This record gives sequence, structure tokens and C-alpha cells, in this order.
Amino acid sequence: MNDRYEEMYQAASRYYIQGETMESIARALKLSRSSVSRLLKEARESGLVRISLADHHGSASPMAATLSQIFGVTVHMVSVRENANEAARFDQVARLAGKLLTEMVDDHQYIGVAWGVTLSHIVKHLGRRPLVDATVVQINGGANRRSSGIPYIGEILQAFGDAFDAKVVLFPVPAFFDFSATKQAMWRERSVQSVRRLHAKLDIAVFGVGCLQGRVPSHVYSAGYMDDSDMAELVSDGVVGDVCTVLLREDGTYADIAYNERATGLTPAELKRIPRRLCVVADPSRAAAVVGALRAGTATDLVLDEGTARAVLDRIHA
Repeated sequence: MNDRYEEMYQAASRYYIQGETMESIARALKLSRSSVSRLLKEARESGLVRISLADHHGSASPMAATLSQIFGVTVHMVSVRENANEAARFDQVARLAGKLLTEMVDDHQYIGVAWGVTLSHIVKHLGRRPLVDATVVQINGGANRRSSGIPYIGEILQAFGDAFDAKVVLFPVPAFFDFSATKQAMWRERSVQSVRRLHAKLDIAVFGVGCLQGRVPSHVYSAGYMDDSDMAELVSDGVVGDVCTVLLREDGTYADIAYNERATGLTPAELKRIPRRLCVVADPSRAAAVVGALRAGTATDLVLDEGTARAVLDRIHA
């Protein structure tokens, strides 16, 4: 243990646990008050000190309460000014989601992470929280006919791993197989089975909601995963969006959608086995897909902005 770490530990222990003032600590350690302040700041940034709040029980606004009552979820809502652009909306919702997730995770946990536009925003706002023996697991495949998906998805997963000092496990399969028989064969491969066993152990999961017609294009519908004929098939089958690349209708049904026979993400039924499930959305145009995701029971916690919440409630009432 080096001298700097020992000073940091002593300062943090005296300040946060014993309740000493900075002046008292400075005298005891023979340092200046500004040096003690820097030690405490470094202790927080390094993860030696973890400042946590009591579990967030959600927002108290009428809209949040209504969504919570209808769907049985904890709603965490952000107030975004009405003239904010889409980037600002995503950033503010992602900021809250990052803070919430940083507080939710714990030592020895398996943390499931999807990928997409929403997750690429969330990683910018993860707090530094070193965990003991934690594992971050990719929960839906990412390759498509144009790309392995690894650079994009790997960057998202690694950001989670870096924030939590966690091992990162990628899921090396396509988002959608070309043939359901290929999926069935791959599901028998030991390398795939080892990741799927981790999926069954997940303690927490974080994901967004994809939408066929969102104002902010969902990555799965804009990055080569589907062609025009695929999209036409989905529309004719009543699909409005997806969670973890498993396609959903607005009524929450998904099991009889033919395309899902080739999808590799966790189904809503599989997600329901995970104790804590953080669904994050920041786009009012995705309201139909959000309704479908909530009706399918994918989430325990919903993070969104007021505009999206209003659009979801309007969609339900309509």
C-alpha cells in the first residue's frame, strides 16, 4: 500500500465515518486543509469512497404515478424543457439512468447490458464504482450481414466493465440468424451455452426500447440488420418495436412473430426472471413500442422524460 493511498484512506475514514472536520484531519495528518480536500476528492473519484443514496422509489408526479399503477413499475422521470432537441432529451434521461444504475449494481453481480442508441448515451454517465467479482454480460447478439458489430457493441460493454471493474463477456452471435434452424444449432454449441448460462444468472439488466419509426432511428433498424422486405414483413405482422432485439406488438405479444424465431436476445419471459430490469427511453415517437414493452412485463424500473411519459399515456388512452 503506497503512502498516497494510506493518506487517502485515513482522510476518508476520518471524514466520512468518524465525522471529523477537514481542519481536524489536516492537523492529525500534518497536511493543509486544501490537501485534505484533494485527498477526499481523489478518494471519491477512485472509488475508494462510494457515496450512495437510499433506493430511489421513483418520481412523484401524477404521470409517473399513473404509469406505475397501470404497469406495476417504478417510474423515474426527468423534466426536459419542451423546446429541447432530441440530443438534449437523450442526454438528460441517460444521465439519470447512469446514476441510478451506478447505485443499483453491487459486488458479485451479473449485469446484463443490451446495446443501441440509448445505451450509447448511458455509458457517458456511468459513475465510477469498482465492484468485487462482478461480470457484465451482453444480452443480445450483435452481428449483421455487413458487420460483426463488435467494435460498436464492444465499446459499450467495455465502458460498463471499466466503470465497475467488472469482467466483460460478449455474446458472439448475430442479432438475427438467417434461418431458425441455424439458431437452434448454435444454441447447442458450448461457447454459446456458456453465455446463455450467465444470462440465467443475471441480477440486473439495462436496455432501451427500439422502434420501427422513431424520430431518433433505432440502431437495429438503421444499421444493416434488416432490409426493406424484412421491414415490410414486420409492419404486416403488427410489430411496433423491440426490446433486446426481440420484436413486440403494441399489445405486448411476441411469441408468434415469425421473425423472433431467428432473434437472439432475451425474450420478455426470460427478462422477467431477472430481479431488477432498467428500461430507458427518451423519445415520444417510441410510445407504441414502450407500451408494448411494458405490457410484455419487460421492466421493473422505467426511466423516461415527461414528453415520452405523456405520449405513452396518450397512446394507452387512445
